[in-house]
Amino acid sequence: MIELEGVPELIDPVMVAAFEGWNDAGDAASAAVGHLDREFKGEVFAALDAEDYYDFQVNRPTVWMDGGVRQITWPTTRLSVVRIETPKPRDLVLIRGIEPSMRWRSFCNEILGFAHELGVEMVVVMGALLGDTPHTRPVPVTAVTSDPDLATALSLEESRYEGPTGIVGILQEACTHAGIPAVSLWAAVPHYVSQPPNPKATLALLNRLEDLLDLRIPLGELPEDARAWQVGVDELAAEDSEVSEYVQTLEEARDTAELPEASGEAIAREFERYLRRRDPQAGDQDASPYLRDTSPKPDTGTAGQGNVARPDRDAPGKEGSADADTPADADGEGTASTENTENTENTDKDE
Repeated sequence: MIELEGVPELIDPVMVAAFEGWNDAGDAASAAVGHLDREFKGEVFAALDAEDYYDFQVNRPTVWMDGGVRQITWPTTRLSVVRIETPKPRDLVLIRGIEPSMRWRSFCNEILGFAHELGVEMVVVMGALLGDTPHTRPVPVTAVTSDPDLATALSLEESRYEGPTGIVGILQEACTHAGIPAVSLWAAVPHYVSQPPNPKATLALLNRLEDLLDLRIPLGELPEDARAWQVGVDELAAEDSEVSEYVQTLEEARDTAELPEASGEAIAREFERYLRRRDPQAGDQDASPYLRDTSPKPDTGTAGQGNVARPDRDAPGKEGSADADTPADADGEGTASTENTENTENTDKDE
């Protein structure tokens, strides 16, 4: 039974979700939702029952002291609401949690129940995957949907992915079958530096979310963290000639593939973002039947990159990781290396 006492009437609500684990390379997606929650002072109004969805031997609870009293925090998924005022008021329902260990269909149905009760207009699920992309270039972010009409309306890619999936893919399909417009945003994280955090990828996801929903998100120290992260990876890569050569190879491949991106359209997109940040009223003309405008986005970051992994010369593409040159496959179903990434064998979650 869903009880929403204390939740105010929401304005054009959009649900934004991210889950730690297989679909969250570098913790980039969960960090993006966490940033929104902190910047807009989110208020938690609900949490899913951890007993129903988590294996506590896989995702263990933590014990901590509160004024001399021991407290336990259980792994779960929490819902909070934030209001964004510029360029016009709009509410975001934020979902942040850990990919469930079991009962995925019930998990998605419970989230959809909240979406229906709150009058959510669209669901945006963010994820991050490992890819053959250089850390020195803008982070590729791909926006995909399973809804052909939504893809046309918002100039998105229609998902053609086939293969193993995570909770992000399952939730997106559940939304589509329930008649709720749903979009997935996927950031490609360099596979050779997959340790969290990755503020550069987090920043790229937030920039793309701004474009998709026509919002203005305060970025705080995130741009500086992204620069520091890249400098740190540069220094680590410079210590290993093999890694340096591999990064250069990725740079050349990326630059060749994206020559058309150095176009008037790309420059205009960046200029529109610049104007939006200077003038919150700018760029609010063409509202789509679903939401607003969309266009790809670069950049993100915080230090803590750890060691740079040496590339495998014979198999640079790694099973399950995404090639930055094939964004149509970026349905989020890449591999992710995070501390909370447990087993990926739970794709058949049943009740």
